[in-house]
Amino acid sequence: MERKDFIRTCCISAVGIPLAASMLQGCSSIHYAKASSKNGILQVRKREFTAGLTSEDKQRKFILLNVDFSEFPICLYRTGKDKYAASLLECTHNGCELNVGGGIYTCPCHGAEFSVEGEVLEGPAEENLRTFEVEVDNENIYIQIS
Repeated sequence: MERKDFIRTCCISAVGIPLAASMLQGCSSIHYAKASSKNGILQVRKREFTAGLTSEDKQRKFILLNVDFSEFPICLYRTGKDKYAASLLECTHNGCELNVGGGIYTCPCHGAEFSVEGEVLEGPAEENLRTFEVEVDNENIYIQIS
C-alpha cells in the first residue's frame, strides 16, 4: 500500500467508524423509565417497555430506573412474557457502573460479566449483583427495593 492510500484509508476510518458507531447506538437507545416509589416498592408501568415504539409487537428488552438510594441505576430486564429480573448496575468487583447489552451486563473497568439475573458469568467479580424481588399485575411491575 502506498503512503497516500494509507493516509486516505486512515482518514476515512477516523471519520467513518465514529459515525457508524453513533448511528448504531441511536438504533438501540437506552430508555430511562419513570417509576413511582411508595413504602419501599418501585412501581413501573408495563407500557414503559413499548412506549414510543412503532409497533405493539416490538418491546424493549430492558429499561433503566434511577433510584434515590444509589448512584447506580436498576436495570429491569424482560426475561419472558410477564417475567422480569431487576439488578443494581454496580459491579461487585470494583464498584463500576455496568453496561447492558447482548443479554448480559459487562463491567467496562475490568471485564466482569453478569447474567441479567445478576449471576457472575466471568470474573474478576466473585459476588453476584444486588437483585430485587419483582412482582407483576396486568398493568404494572413492582420492585421490592427495601
